[in-house]
Amino acid sequence: MTFAEIQNLLGLISDPVEKLEMVMELGNSLAPVPDNAICTEIMGCSSFVEICRVENRFYGRADSGIVRGIVAIIISMVDGKTPEQIKKMDLLACFQSLDLNLGAGRLNGLNSMIRFLQNL
Repeated sequence: MTFAEIQNLLGLISDPVEKLEMVMELGNSLAPVPDNAICTEIMGCSSFVEICRVENRFYGRADSGIVRGIVAIIISMVDGKTPEQIKKMDLLACFQSLDLNLGAGRLNGLNSMIRFLQNL
């Protein structure tokens, strides 16, 4: 699912709890990580999170349902883009446009994922 599709889908939901349930559903759509992917554990997340890549294709995994959904959203923003293109993006503003009610711990993890991606 593209980021634009995710934006449209979440934009149809006004209830904050329902939005988070949809984010967890998005996490179920993460593609399996290929064997040849280079994976990096993201430090600063309250859950185990890895962001993986094969060239400009991105994959991820996490041990929490909501965090898997956050990873799926982040990957939808950057998949297919070069590190140079990612550096020019305002990933935080894009994510914030989804108007999700995340706790401080998850926001720290989100910021850690964004820092990692913008420093590829």
